Amino acid sequence: MLSLFICGTAVTSQYLAEQYQVNTPMFQSFINYSLLLLVYTTMLAFRTGSDSLWQILKQRWWKYIFLGLADVEANYMIVKAYQYTTLTSVQLLDCFGIPVLMALSWFVLRARYRLIHFLAVAICLLGVGTMVGADILAGRQDSEGSDVVIGDVLVLLGASLYAISNVSEEYIVKNLSRVEFLGMVGLFGTIISGLQLAIVEHKEIMRIPWNWKIVLLFVVFALCMFGLYSFMPVVIKVTSATSVNLGILTADLYSLFFGLFLFFYKFSGLYILSFVIIMVGFILYCSTPTRTAEPTALPQPSSTGLDNAALKLEENDTETPAVTVQFTRGETVVVSTD
Repeated sequence: MLSLFICGTAVTSQYLAEQYQVNTPMFQSFINYSLLLLVYTTMLAFRTGSDSLWQILKQRWWKYIFLGLADVEANYMIVKAYQYTTLTSVQLLDCFGIPVLMALSWFVLRARYRLIHFLAVAICLLGVGTMVGADILAGRQDSEGSDVVIGDVLVLLGASLYAISNVSEEYIVKNLSRVEFLGMVGLFGTIISGLQLAIVEHKEIMRIPWNWKIVLLFVVFALCMFGLYSFMPVVIKVTSATSVNLGILTADLYSLFFGLFLFFYKFSGLYILSFVIIMVGFILYCSTPTRTAEPTALPQPSSTGLDNAALKLEENDTETPAVTVQFTRGETVVVSTD
């Protein structure tokens, strides 16, 4: 389902760009963050107690600013990279986020991987390589890009920021709540994307030839993004951010299948092979759960010693016979034990 949501955002964005020459990635992100703000931040506003919006902002506001900035810029950099580099570079370098995600999970979430997990990731990346090879053979590499180095750097930065966002999301939904994550991302994402929109994209918005088809494409994009953001925390909570990112590698293939009909792409059997390889790697990864390293418990000898000493005193009291001394008039001493 998550791959289909991503496919919907990719197809609508490409349709806007190719059919209507509309390239407004920040404006599209702003609409999504605004929907998150209206739904989830409003839900937080009606909460009371320690989970209320005011208490969350008092305790963790600066952390969510960095999270919102990472999420907004990750979306922007990946889309912007298509203007400078090739589709092959974006597809390959975007996979850089998976090892970054695993490294962050190791140190931040204390996730511990087995050999089978590294093997599964390698298989998934092999599937991506097969997909890129199919793109080249099908002739989808028409452009070399205007500045490949800038585009590749943007992809690497965007993939790293996605990894930071996903690890933060996993920590929040497993330790705090899904509504808090979405509400805070919606709040600060709207502010940050709105400011950036006013700076870098206001001219592009003014040039949009508005009609009902363009509005419909924007609506479909926004709904797909809203669905992706709403359901991804649910999946991450029961699995992990790494497994989710491996699963959504198939999104490019779904986009291709739609492109066969909408954009008249050439079909290659390697696309089916790449899909099968990615799914095999994904299933292999999910077949063995990762473990979490537990923090070492510090011994407390002082309290334990006192408890044991008190216990031994009680045992001695029960084992010692009671002694009764009685004096009679003849000063005869009678000693008896119970």
